[in-house]
Amino acid sequence: MKMSKVKTLLICLVLLLSMACSEKNISYGSKVEQVSIARVDSMPDMPGSYKMLDWEAKAKAFDSFVFDWNNKSEVGSMIWLDDNRRNIDQPTFGLYTAVKDVRQGKNANNGEFHESLNSLAALLGAGLVGIDKTNQDGYNYVKMVQNYFNKDNGWNIVMNNTTPEVGMLGGGYGRDWWYDVFPNALYYAVCDVFPDVDGAEQIQRSIAEQFVKADSVLAGNYDYSYFDYARMRGMVNHIPLQQDAAGGHAYVLLCAYNKFSDPRYLAHAKSATEALLSQKESRFYEILLPLGVYAAAYLNATEGTNYDVQKLLDWTFDGCKNPEGRNGWGIIVGKWGDYEVNGLQGSIIDGGGYAFLMNSIKPAWPFVSMVKYEPQYAKAVGKWMLNNANACRLFFPMEIDDEHQWDPEMKSITNDNISYEGLRRVDDYGKVSLKGKTPVALGDGPKWAKGNPPASMFSVYSSSPMGIFGAIIKETNVEGILQLNCNATDFYAERHYPVYLYYNPHKESKSVKYSAKGIVDLFDIISKEYVAKNVSSDGTFEMPAGDARIIVELPAGTRLTTDNNKVVADGKYTIAYK
Repeated sequence: MKMSKVKTLLICLVLLLSMACSEKNISYGSKVEQVSIARVDSMPDMPGSYKMLDWEAKAKAFDSFVFDWNNKSEVGSMIWLDDNRRNIDQPTFGLYTAVKDVRQGKNANNGEFHESLNSLAALLGAGLVGIDKTNQDGYNYVKMVQNYFNKDNGWNIVMNNTTPEVGMLGGGYGRDWWYDVFPNALYYAVCDVFPDVDGAEQIQRSIAEQFVKADSVLAGNYDYSYFDYARMRGMVNHIPLQQDAAGGHAYVLLCAYNKFSDPRYLAHAKSATEALLSQKESRFYEILLPLGVYAAAYLNATEGTNYDVQKLLDWTFDGCKNPEGRNGWGIIVGKWGDYEVNGLQGSIIDGGGYAFLMNSIKPAWPFVSMVKYEPQYAKAVGKWMLNNANACRLFFPMEIDDEHQWDPEMKSITNDNISYEGLRRVDDYGKVSLKGKTPVALGDGPKWAKGNPPASMFSVYSSSPMGIFGAIIKETNVEGILQLNCNATDFYAERHYPVYLYYNPHKESKSVKYSAKGIVDLFDIISKEYVAKNVSSDGTFEMPAGDARIIVELPAGTRLTTDNNKVVADGKYTIAYK
């Protein structure tokens, strides 16, 4: 009897050892070779003056400060109620675009001048860091922003204002294409973070149908300053042509396809992507081209297309170089004085360079999630994110020396939550004390309207998307190695398992700590190998010097198989596409 038990145990042990050995010999494919982005190669592997803000905490503090209806600080309440009931029979709310902006508030312009680019980004940022904006202080803010769906004017898309009556007071409304397209991408993102809000699906359907019609009319020719979505006509005015609007169309229609499964939306997402790629050179401005990068990468992985993602990335980072477009707009590289500004987005040439916080944060949304589908860009994106997020702190008045900001005497009114709008290489207002200083944190607020005070350089709209960084960026135990959440902004896509991008800027390998709620296995889709197994609260994995990993967190024991160069978990979920 005892011998029988011993024999059984020996057989089991042999089987387990055999399975372990065979598992070690399983090949899940070859390592994904990394592809450079030339402009990122010009950035340092590790920023010389490194400091990473706690972006999640900052986003939460911003929400608490800006959505305080009874803000007793010197800045006063940044939010007000708009009961004009445009487009939908309900009250909405307004947020100041900039501190003390004279165009805004409940007593200016009938209380109707407020911008969806600000309000939607604020809701998105808050939702991404876990704040429920459908039920806060008695308000469903996600329902209230539906008033930006412009049905009264016949456009039937989400626009930057609620009505043409205030459309000429500030940022574009019905005349500047990116201003008309991007709010719809924001709205789709907000609806993914806050699903099942009454009336939202009807608006999302209308947006998708309007974009399908527009792409059909445009038929590959996006050579327009804007598009009239009521008359379905491309229009040209004094604003440079914005061919990268095709990237915005592609992204929104891809999200619509993943939500509604309508094959027309997929067909036009492809059509718009092809229109974007048909350009002879970069027409990059603001955010629509990066959204197009994501669409192309996603379609390559999931639909078998072969779109040139490298070209689109180069167009973004190198920027537009044609005077007929937004000449000089791209990703900034280098040092201004003693400050590293690598990775920021804005004008590379205006006054020697002019970067913006909003523009620098927003590309993280498509680019970090994009590496799941095009993992060959993991190292480049990881390096860019490290430099970019490090430099983004310079927009905040408490994070840059007083002698390098325009209004240090007023910085306390921001509560360290509201940034300057921009960072210029040199001051363009002619302030004597700033002569010879570089860079200078400032903003365009005083130029927007007569009577706007210097405090309007402090930019609410620039700070409102901070939650994008807050949801994506987490520091690890190793300085400079960030854990970047690839799922946080991968809206409407399959997100069965946590996925994180890591980049090691150091010249030696590092042991990175990893904590999980359960017992998990860590699989790297770049090296196509497990880097740790049976990890719980105190696991580690090795990060090779100067390299990147994309780690998928799998429940311990998850079975992996390969299928046409794809790695599949449990026979149904693709976790690696190359």
